[in-house]
Amino acid sequence: MPFSYHSHSGEFCAHAQNTLEEIVTAAVRKKMQTFALTEHMPRDQQDLYPEEIDAGYSDKKLLHIFGDYYNEALRLQKTYASELNILIGTEIDWIRPSSKKFIENLFSTFQFQLFVGSVHHVHSIPIDFNAEMVGEARRISGGSNERLFEDYFDLQLDMLESLKPPIVGHFDLIRLKTEDPDLSFARMEGVWQRIRRNLAFTAGYGGILELNSAALRKGLKEPYPNAEISKVSHMTYRACK
Repeated sequence: MPFSYHSHSGEFCAHAQNTLEEIVTAAVRKKMQTFALTEHMPRDQQDLYPEEIDAGYSDKKLLHIFGDYYNEALRLQKTYASELNILIGTEIDWIRPSSKKFIENLFSTFQFQLFVGSVHHVHSIPIDFNAEMVGEARRISGGSNERLFEDYFDLQLDMLESLKPPIVGHFDLIRLKTEDPDLSFARMEGVWQRIRRNLAFTAGYGGILELNSAALRKGLKEPYPNAEISKVSHMTYRACK
Protein backbone atom coordinates (compact mmCIF):
# COMPACT_ATOMS: atom_id res chain seq x y z
CA MET A 1 0.00 0.00 0.00
CA PRO A 2 2.48 2.73 -1.12
CA PHE A 3 1.56 6.24 0.01
CA SER A 4 3.10 9.64 0.71
CA TYR A 5 1.79 12.53 2.76
CA HIS A 6 4.42 15.21 2.05
CA SER A 7 5.34 16.50 -1.41
CA HIS A 8 6.47 19.64 -3.26
CA SER A 9 6.74 20.58 -6.93
CA GLY A 10 9.05 22.97 -8.74
CA GLU A 11 5.96 24.56 -10.22
CA PHE A 12 4.95 26.03 -6.87
CA CYS A 13 8.05 25.70 -4.66
CA ALA A 14 11.45 27.32 -5.18
CA HIS A 15 13.48 24.36 -3.88
CA ALA A 16 11.68 21.52 -5.70
CA GLN A 17 11.55 20.18 -9.26
CA ASN A 18 8.97 19.15 -11.88
CA THR A 19 5.40 20.27 -12.36
CA LEU A 20 2.67 19.18 -10.01
CA GLU A 21 1.14 17.00 -12.70
CA GLU A 22 4.48 15.33 -13.41
CA ILE A 23 4.71 14.41 -9.73
CA VAL A 24 1.19 13.00 -9.78
CA THR A 25 1.84 10.93 -12.89
CA ALA A 26 5.05 9.60 -11.31
CA ALA A 27 3.00 8.48 -8.31
CA VAL A 28 0.57 6.75 -10.68
CA ARG A 29 3.44 4.95 -12.45
CA LYS A 30 4.75 3.75 -9.09
CA LYS A 31 1.26 2.39 -8.35
CA MET A 32 0.87 4.44 -5.21
CA GLN A 33 -2.52 4.23 -3.56
CA THR A 34 -2.65 7.59 -1.78
CA PHE A 35 -0.61 10.71 -2.50
CA ALA A 36 -0.92 14.04 -0.70
CA LEU A 37 -0.16 17.38 -2.32
CA THR A 38 1.30 19.65 0.36
CA GLU A 39 2.91 22.76 -1.09
CA HIS A 40 4.28 25.27 1.41
CA MET A 41 1.86 27.81 2.78
CA PRO A 42 2.47 31.48 1.86
CA ARG A 43 4.32 33.62 4.40
CA ASP A 44 4.67 37.25 5.43
CA GLN A 45 7.19 39.47 3.63
CA GLN A 46 9.59 39.35 6.59
CA ASP A 47 9.73 35.55 6.37
CA LEU A 48 10.74 35.11 2.74
CA TYR A 49 13.79 32.93 2.08
CA PRO A 50 16.82 34.46 0.33
CA GLU A 51 16.07 32.39 -2.78
CA GLU A 52 12.56 33.83 -2.90
CA ILE A 53 13.83 37.39 -2.48
CA ASP A 54 16.39 36.82 -5.25
CA ALA A 55 13.58 35.58 -7.50
CA GLY A 56 11.62 38.77 -6.90
CA TYR A 57 8.89 37.17 -4.80
CA SER A 58 6.73 39.06 -2.35
CA ASP A 59 4.18 37.97 0.23
CA LYS A 60 1.42 38.85 -2.22
CA LYS A 61 3.05 36.82 -4.97
CA LEU A 62 3.38 33.81 -2.68
CA LEU A 63 -0.32 34.03 -1.89
CA HIS A 64 -1.13 34.22 -5.61
CA ILE A 65 1.10 31.21 -6.31
CA PHE A 66 -0.61 29.28 -3.55
CA GLY A 67 -4.02 30.01 -5.05
CA ASP A 68 -2.76 28.70 -8.39
CA TYR A 69 -1.49 25.57 -6.62
CA TYR A 70 -4.84 24.94 -4.98
CA ASN A 71 -6.74 25.26 -8.25
CA GLU A 72 -4.31 22.94 -10.03
CA ALA A 73 -4.56 20.43 -7.18
CA LEU A 74 -8.34 20.38 -7.53
CA ARG A 75 -7.99 19.75 -11.27
CA LEU A 76 -5.51 16.93 -10.79
CA GLN A 77 -7.59 15.33 -8.05
CA LYS A 78 -10.53 15.13 -10.44
CA THR A 79 -8.49 14.12 -13.50
CA TYR A 80 -6.70 11.21 -11.82
CA ALA A 81 -9.49 10.10 -9.47
CA SER A 82 -9.69 6.66 -11.06
CA GLU A 83 -5.95 6.03 -10.75
CA LEU A 84 -4.84 7.65 -7.50
CA ASN A 85 -6.36 8.86 -4.25
CA ILE A 86 -5.07 12.44 -4.16
CA LEU A 87 -5.37 14.41 -0.94
CA ILE A 88 -5.09 18.19 -1.10
CA GLY A 89 -3.22 19.84 1.72
CA THR A 90 -0.39 22.16 2.66
CA GLU A 91 2.74 22.26 4.78
CA ILE A 92 2.34 24.96 7.38
CA ASP A 93 5.26 26.91 8.79
CA TRP A 94 5.14 27.75 12.50
CA ILE A 95 7.48 30.73 12.95
CA ARG A 96 6.13 32.63 15.96
CA PRO A 97 2.90 32.73 18.03
CA SER A 98 1.26 35.07 15.49
CA SER A 99 1.62 32.29 12.92
CA LYS A 100 -1.55 30.76 14.36
CA LYS A 101 -3.79 33.58 13.12
CA PHE A 102 -2.18 33.51 9.67
CA ILE A 103 -2.69 29.74 9.44
CA GLU A 104 -6.29 29.94 10.66
CA ASN A 105 -7.05 32.50 7.95
CA LEU A 106 -5.49 30.19 5.38
CA PHE A 107 -7.63 27.28 6.58
CA SER A 108 -10.77 29.41 6.32
CA THR A 109 -9.93 30.31 2.71
CA PHE A 110 -8.94 26.87 1.37
CA GLN A 111 -10.51 23.49 2.06
CA PHE A 112 -7.70 21.09 2.93
CA GLN A 113 -7.98 17.38 3.57
CA LEU A 114 -4.85 17.35 5.72
CA PHE A 115 -1.83 19.45 6.59
CA VAL A 116 1.77 18.87 7.61
CA GLY A 117 2.93 20.80 10.67
CA SER A 118 6.56 21.91 10.42
CA VAL A 119 9.10 24.24 12.00
CA HIS A 120 11.65 25.77 9.60
CA HIS A 121 12.66 28.81 11.68
CA VAL A 122 14.11 29.49 15.12
CA HIS A 123 14.05 33.08 16.38
CA SER A 124 12.38 33.89 13.01
CA ILE A 125 15.54 32.75 11.18
CA PRO A 126 15.41 29.88 8.64
CA ILE A 127 17.36 26.90 9.97
CA ASP A 128 17.24 24.80 6.80
CA PHE A 129 18.82 27.22 4.29
CA ASN A 130 22.51 27.59 5.15
CA ALA A 131 25.02 27.31 8.00
CA GLU A 132 25.32 31.09 8.37
CA MET A 133 21.65 31.46 9.24
CA VAL A 134 21.86 28.56 11.67
CA GLY A 135 24.85 30.31 13.24
CA GLU A 136 22.82 33.48 13.78
CA ALA A 137 19.96 31.53 15.34
CA ARG A 138 22.50 29.74 17.55
CA ARG A 139 23.96 33.07 18.67
CA ILE A 140 20.52 34.31 19.72
CA SER A 141 19.92 31.04 21.57
CA GLY A 142 23.04 31.62 23.64
CA GLY A 143 25.86 30.31 21.49
CA SER A 144 25.57 26.54 21.69
CA ASN A 145 23.86 23.89 19.58
CA GLU A 146 22.31 22.46 22.73
CA ARG A 147 20.48 25.72 23.49
CA LEU A 148 19.48 26.05 19.82
CA PHE A 149 18.04 22.53 19.81
CA GLU A 150 16.12 23.23 23.00
CA ASP A 151 14.62 26.37 21.47
CA TYR A 152 13.68 24.44 18.31
CA PHE A 153 11.84 21.70 20.17
CA ASP A 154 10.14 24.26 22.44
CA LEU A 155 8.88 26.08 19.34
CA GLN A 156 7.78 22.75 17.90
CA LEU A 157 5.74 22.11 21.04
CA ASP A 158 4.04 25.49 20.60
CA MET A 159 3.04 24.38 17.11
CA LEU A 160 1.85 20.97 18.30
CA GLU A 161 -0.24 22.42 21.11
CA SER A 162 -1.75 25.18 18.97
CA LEU A 163 -2.58 23.21 15.82
CA LYS A 164 -2.38 19.48 16.61
CA PRO A 165 -1.23 18.72 13.05
CA PRO A 166 -2.28 15.29 11.75
CA ILE A 167 1.19 14.92 10.19
CA VAL A 168 4.34 16.24 11.91
CA GLY A 169 6.96 17.16 9.32
CA HIS A 170 10.68 16.31 9.52
CA PHE A 171 10.64 16.10 13.31
CA ASP A 172 14.36 16.82 13.80
CA LEU A 173 15.03 19.16 10.87
CA ILE A 174 17.15 21.35 13.17
CA ARG A 175 20.19 19.10 12.67
CA LEU A 176 20.35 19.60 8.88
CA LYS A 177 22.71 22.60 8.66
CA THR A 178 24.67 22.11 11.88
CA GLU A 179 28.34 21.10 11.95
CA ASP A 180 27.45 17.51 12.89
CA PRO A 181 24.02 16.64 11.49
CA ASP A 182 24.37 13.00 12.56
CA LEU A 183 24.97 13.84 16.21
CA SER A 184 23.27 12.19 19.18
CA PHE A 185 20.48 14.18 20.80
CA ALA A 186 20.33 11.67 23.68
CA ARG A 187 23.63 12.98 25.04
CA MET A 188 22.03 16.37 25.74
CA GLU A 189 19.67 15.94 28.68
CA GLY A 190 17.56 19.04 28.12
CA VAL A 191 17.18 18.37 24.40
CA TRP A 192 16.34 14.71 24.91
CA GLN A 193 13.71 15.54 27.51
CA ARG A 194 12.06 17.93 25.07
CA ILE A 195 12.11 15.34 22.29
CA ARG A 196 10.41 12.74 24.46
CA ARG A 197 7.90 15.36 25.65
CA ASN A 198 6.99 16.31 22.07
CA LEU A 199 6.67 12.68 21.03
CA ALA A 200 4.37 11.97 23.96
CA PHE A 201 2.21 14.98 23.16
CA THR A 202 1.94 13.98 19.50
CA ALA A 203 0.93 10.46 20.48
CA GLY A 204 -1.58 11.86 22.95
CA TYR A 205 -3.67 13.62 20.33
CA GLY A 206 -3.19 10.92 17.67
CA GLY A 207 -0.69 12.71 15.45
CA ILE A 208 1.57 10.94 12.97
CA LEU A 209 5.28 11.53 12.45
CA GLU A 210 6.40 11.29 8.86
CA LEU A 211 9.45 9.24 7.90
CA ASN A 212 11.17 11.75 5.63
CA SER A 213 14.02 10.53 3.41
CA ALA A 214 14.93 14.01 2.12
CA ALA A 215 17.66 14.02 4.78
CA LEU A 216 19.45 11.23 2.90
CA ARG A 217 19.28 13.15 -0.36
CA LYS A 218 20.85 16.13 1.40
CA GLY A 219 23.80 14.12 2.68
CA LEU A 220 22.71 13.04 6.14
CA LYS A 221 23.22 9.43 7.19
CA GLU A 222 19.74 8.96 8.60
CA PRO A 223 16.26 10.21 7.67
CA TYR A 224 13.99 12.38 9.80
CA PRO A 225 13.51 11.36 12.54
CA ASN A 226 16.92 9.80 13.17
CA ALA A 227 17.40 6.29 14.53
CA GLU A 228 17.66 7.14 18.21
CA ILE A 229 14.42 9.10 18.12
CA SER A 230 12.72 6.34 16.14
CA LYS A 231 13.78 3.72 18.69
CA VAL A 232 11.97 5.66 21.39
CA SER A 233 9.06 6.90 19.36
CA HIS A 234 8.00 3.61 17.75
CA MET A 235 6.18 2.91 21.00
CA THR A 236 4.43 6.29 21.09
CA TYR A 237 3.57 7.34 17.56
CA ARG A 238 2.45 6.19 14.15
CA ALA A 239 4.74 6.86 11.20
CA CYS A 240 3.99 7.70 7.59
CA LYS A 241 6.15 8.26 4.52
